[in-house]
Amino acid sequence: MNLTPRGRTQGHVLNYDRDADSFVEEDKELQSKWAAIEKLPTFKRIKTSFVDVSQESGGLGARSSSRREVDVTKLGAVEKRIFIDRLIKHIENDNLQLLQKLRERMERVNVKLPTVEVKYQNLSVEAECEVVQGKPLPTLWNSLSSQLSGFVKTISCTTQGANMSILNDVSGIIKPSRLTLLLGPPGCGKTTFLMALAGKLEQSLKVSGEISYNGHNLNEFVPQKTSAYISQYDLHIPEMTVRETIDFSARCQGAGSRADIVAEVTRREKEEGIIPDPDIDTYMKAISVEGQNENLQTEYVLKVHPLPEGLS
Repeated sequence: MNLTPRGRTQGHVLNYDRDADSFVEEDKELQSKWAAIEKLPTFKRIKTSFVDVSQESGGLGARSSSRREVDVTKLGAVEKRIFIDRLIKHIENDNLQLLQKLRERMERVNVKLPTVEVKYQNLSVEAECEVVQGKPLPTLWNSLSSQLSGFVKTISCTTQGANMSILNDVSGIIKPSRLTLLLGPPGCGKTTFLMALAGKLEQSLKVSGEISYNGHNLNEFVPQKTSAYISQYDLHIPEMTVRETIDFSARCQGAGSRADIVAEVTRREKEEGIIPDPDIDTYMKAISVEGQNENLQTEYVLKVHPLPEGLS
């Protein structure tokens, strides 16, 4: 049932199994609470939301639901876990619905997520290497000679410089909001190509061609703040738990543009008189606040990708 008060646009659907008077009463209560939040200063408004407090009532398993105003930065570990467990009960279905609701909320007020289009034109990468001719057999004497190569020159081995082409005149476009799959045999230059796009190639390599992000070349901004290359070899601190590792990663990444998006969404909703879904509002605000040691996003990741038993 969708209750839309006069002069306001309801941002979510309220489903109840009580009589119509209860619908109206609870909807008015939500409106009054939300009106109080809208009167807060901006820096407080983007951190304040509602959390559902459900309690058992009676002996038939009935539940009474109420919402309390909270500062999302002060949610405890247990509260975060309960909130995510209630938000995502069935991982496949509920996670998809959550993502769809996030998108619908932003589209309702015409706020779009920032996108990046990567173009690379005539990209070539070369490496200077030494070609060893007459490589000796792995005998005891040759092994000893190689260890003392700084003091002893092996007459049977001569070296000469050469240029090895890793990428040769590669061009293309990586469109935003798409998943791009890169395939190729081992040693064909996949890693070099990805590191070139991320701006993480070694200085010793010779790079030619152009790489641009939304029309800006790599020398016009810091690409490491826009893109990241994740190696197949994960390097983690062994003394940290999985939860601590994810929290540490979240603190290093920061909130990015999420804080600006939430501020813009709440501003436009206030102008248009839209009451957002409290759960979606709480989630968006909780993951967009900077400077948190523990982030709600960690609970979301652990919920969607559960750990094997014994890990935490």
